[in-house]
Amino acid sequence: MRILHLTPYYAPAYAFGGVVRSVEGMTRALARRGHSVTILTTDALDQQSRYTGELNTLQEGVQVLRVPNLLPKIRGRYNLSTPNLMAKYANDLLPQVDVVHCHEFRTVENLLVTPIAARLGKPLILSPHGTLALDTGRGTLKRLWDRLLSSAVALRFNHVVALSQPELADVETIWPTFGRRRIPTTFSVIPNGVDPADFAHLSGRESFRTRYGLGDTTVCLFMGRLHPRKGVGLLVEAFKAANLPDTRLVIVGPDEGLLDTLRPMLDERIIVTGYLGGADRLAAFAAADVLALPAVGEGLPMVVLEAMAAGLPVIISPGCNLPEVTQYKAGLEVEAAVEPLTEALCSLLTDATRRAIMSQSARQLVNERFTWDSIAAQLEILYQGFV
Repeated sequence: MRILHLTPYYAPAYAFGGVVRSVEGMTRALARRGHSVTILTTDALDQQSRYTGELNTLQEGVQVLRVPNLLPKIRGRYNLSTPNLMAKYANDLLPQVDVVHCHEFRTVENLLVTPIAARLGKPLILSPHGTLALDTGRGTLKRLWDRLLSSAVALRFNHVVALSQPELADVETIWPTFGRRRIPTTFSVIPNGVDPADFAHLSGRESFRTRYGLGDTTVCLFMGRLHPRKGVGLLVEAFKAANLPDTRLVIVGPDEGLLDTLRPMLDERIIVTGYLGGADRLAAFAAADVLALPAVGEGLPMVVLEAMAAGLPVIISPGCNLPEVTQYKAGLEVEAAVEPLTEALCSLLTDATRRAIMSQSARQLVNERFTWDSIAAQLEILYQGFV
């Protein structure tokens, strides 16, 4: 099949979070299965800057076409693209594709491209990536967007792919508010994945520990955007309440306005690295003993899957939508509150034997349930049903 993926940002724009890694993983896996895969995206690199490489590239078997943003700073302020040539690119590309898969819902890209796809009779698939509900951030802007724009776009989609059962419930509740379609939009659940081989033999443990003065301490890793929804403030409070000797909390991720609030809470046992990419990011996994993400309103967090692929036990909240962690005994699921987080940290950071058992279970869980190759096979079946 000839598949077009439409996304506001693409690798190496990892500062935008898990959506970028998700789209990268699924498109690479689809290309490995012999499909012709094209990414139509923008030149956004992070909230303030542009990608400065070639705008038309081939990345691991995937054709990537980047449309320049007219006003890059709008991305940082409103999280919106300004790709003034996107419709032109779409008019050129869409006649040759079999299916269009859009990522995130309330995007300028969808406003520009979905009308063209619908006019040409191309099947439209949507992955909201956990952003559909109003309580996952920017609620006021989402309400305004929905009032003015969402109904027309929503009625063009043939199918919506949720990452988890809770997200599916959100979709089934919200979608009817956009109006009725002659042929009703259908829904399914297909989770995120990882390529386990990318995390099987990580290097850089000792150099990362030396760089950040971790020594032989037991390390809890937080990796994600510094945003209240991610729960990093609760994690800092819980780590300090646990007050365990010879432990460190390492916080990795770009600041989204929370760092100034966190600073007064930090002490010498809590290290904030800022955003890390590439080998440095993988070294953070290698250097850690546990990953904690007490988030709310997630779709299905890529970082938890990556951590488990790297053999890390995880401490997650119900908002991560990964009940399989408990089923496989690959970590602990606790409420996103200080007291249960404190208990979980004390339990795992003080018990190397338990961590070692959970490490094996974490890798087993990923290999059995969350590989991109198996996810791509599910997507392939979905696409074929509309072609």
